[in-house]
Amino acid sequence: MITFDPLWETLKRKNISQYTLINKYGISTGTLDALRKNKSITLHTLDMLCSLLDCEISDIIVYKKGEVTVQRFPDSRGVQGTQDVYDTKSGRG
Repeated sequence: MITFDPLWETLKRKNISQYTLINKYGISTGTLDALRKNKSITLHTLDMLCSLLDCEISDIIVYKKGEVTVQRFPDSRGVQGTQDVYDTKSGRG
């Protein structure tokens, strides 16, 4: 599972608030909400954060092996299904 836990420490270390990200750098509240909830963001957003914060990707995201989430998505017929996710803890797919 990918999380944005390092981002919050990076912001604290650089003394940058979420308010500043919104009002000075134009980061949307929707993007911040996605980051807080560990939802997907675009590579463009990730690149922009690295540039604004003058940091490496690892200062924003971390991959936690063995922790997976199942995402719901509609198939080509519009039927709701689940994505197959490999369970790294049990070794089963």
